[in-house]
Amino acid sequence: MSNTTSSAAPVSYYQFKPLNVGRFIVWGVFAIILIVAPLFFKSSLSQTMLSQMGIAIIVCLSYNMLLGQGGMLSFGHAVYSGLGSFLAIHTLNLVSKGNWPIPVSLIPIVGGISSMLFAVVFGWVTTKKAATPFAMITLGIGELVWAMSLMFPEFFGGEGGISSNRVAGPKPLGITFGPQIQLYYLIAIYTFICTGLMFAFTRTPLGRMLNAVRDNPERVEFVGYDTQKVRYIAFIIAAFFAGISGGLAALNFEIVTSEVVSGPRSGAYLLFTFLGGATFFFGPILGGILMVLAFVLLSEITKAWLLYLGLVFLFMVMYAPGGFASLIMMNLRVAAFGRLKELWVSYLALAVTALIVLLGAAGMIEMVYHLKLNAALGPELKFLGAKLNAHGLDSWFGCAFVMFTGLGLFEVARRTFVRQWGDIQEFIEKEVKRRESL
Repeated sequence: MSNTTSSAAPVSYYQFKPLNVGRFIVWGVFAIILIVAPLFFKSSLSQTMLSQMGIAIIVCLSYNMLLGQGGMLSFGHAVYSGLGSFLAIHTLNLVSKGNWPIPVSLIPIVGGISSMLFAVVFGWVTTKKAATPFAMITLGIGELVWAMSLMFPEFFGGEGGISSNRVAGPKPLGITFGPQIQLYYLIAIYTFICTGLMFAFTRTPLGRMLNAVRDNPERVEFVGYDTQKVRYIAFIIAAFFAGISGGLAALNFEIVTSEVVSGPRSGAYLLFTFLGGATFFFGPILGGILMVLAFVLLSEITKAWLLYLGLVFLFMVMYAPGGFASLIMMNLRVAAFGRLKELWVSYLALAVTALIVLLGAAGMIEMVYHLKLNAALGPELKFLGAKLNAHGLDSWFGCAFVMFTGLGLFEVARRTFVRQWGDIQEFIEKEVKRRESL
């Protein structure tokens, strides 16, 4: 009888999920990079750029919560990062005057909470609609706030903006945040924590439901969920992280102007999030890095940097709509099947021929810009060490010859690559089916 009873009794099993070693390695490497980066790039410019990259990573990831995860195309995300900057710098001024005993290290959280409160108001109206109406509402709110930034100088500071001094308030352990390296590590801590929290959000039921709202809102409503409420909550969370990035930017630059809530700033978030890859979590991280490189380095190299940036965006939309992240993932898939080494010659040929095309086209672009902007300096200009004459036929013919020659060679290399790529993808599909059948 006892045997029968014991055999019928329920048996409890304890199941433990195996540790995701790969994920620990990725996050560990990310943390190490944030820690050691200023040790390799020691100049003041490098540390300033690293600080801006951390800020850009947070804001691009927050924007991708709307675009990539929720399918919400926003043209006004700068409203929330910008308002976070304004509230943060006002708070910093209060701390400087001794009115608020808040540590400077917590001011970005003030920016995040402020932006979240604005999103509670604006988001309720914005998320009533989806798709194109949503985009148009965000554009309207963005333009409204941008106009208000010049209409109410008491809060926004007018055209001169609002300035402050981040060396204020309590200074625990002698940390004043005056040196750029100290501020960098504060930004690095915020970057790591915010990135981790936004990644964790993608694994929550709300994050999964947001993906479902993006892919099939009708089915989500059919099973009983309120799609507007899902978008609304995600909108508020995205604004919170955008406000944190705005607060960090206020500390970094110690000045906030109306440009931070402008339409071009929102367009930059959209452009670089897309270039990085909105369909992958690490895509906006790449986009944030590219945004700083473009705004700081490329803008110093040439006055036509916006034109080059537009051309890159155009070609990415046409040939790699998944952004740079999708290109990386596709090649990792090929490498996993051991076929990547077959493509290095084709990649080298594509890179060299594309560079030839770029050199020829860039020469003509620089001559056009020289004629329009620097005509008083004469027709001659230097381009990559070579002298060009914007009035000379030989310079125009030479640049055109280089560009069209490169185009021809690029097309030959492209056709060869397409054939190789197709063969490899066919092999991978057959190998996948073979492994599934085992």
